[in-house]
Amino acid sequence: MLLKERNYSVLIASASERTAAELSAVLIEPRYGPIRFASDAGSAKRAFGDREYDCVIIDSPLPDDAGLRLAKDMAASRETAVLLLVRAELYEDAYEAVVEHGVFVLSKPLYGPMLSFALGWMESARERLRKLARKTVSVEEKMEEIRVVNRAKWLLITKLGLSEERAHRHIEKQAMDRCMAKRAVAEEIIRRYAGEGIPKDHA
Repeated sequence: MLLKERNYSVLIASASERTAAELSAVLIEPRYGPIRFASDAGSAKRAFGDREYDCVIIDSPLPDDAGLRLAKDMAASRETAVLLLVRAELYEDAYEAVVEHGVFVLSKPLYGPMLSFALGWMESARERLRKLARKTVSVEEKMEEIRVVNRAKWLLITKLGLSEERAHRHIEKQAMDRCMAKRAVAEEIIRRYAGEGIPKDHA
């Protein structure tokens, strides 16, 4: 999908109708959507619990939270870009509190161009997080493949009396000869030879 065709879901936590209206004016569909509004931190947490959002905008302060903790908690997600809006006199302290968590900070009052720039930053951050998430999945899949292959090798060693080197070669040769992934070959071996008393996660 081309970047210009991306769609970004947005959660806005704000007790101010004016701020909500200003944000709504720049969050134009179909680029942004669905858009959900929460009037306090508790509602925002419940909304975030229902689904993860690409972008979260927190208008500080909220009735039940200054917004700093909420921003840090939501930025802990691997897939969410967070923008914190604060009064100008609180900007430096807020920035120091949340910058290491990857939260963007913008001072109020807001102007259309500033919001547009901020949304561009958030989109950029979201795309970076998307790539990192894909890399993490790839690493996790590779680690799982190693565990499965190691278990299959251990079964060949214990059931057929092969050395570790021969068991490894057997799996690689089967994969090459049959044009299969090593994990698929290993899973066949596990189905064929696995029995009672063999640890599932032996590596």
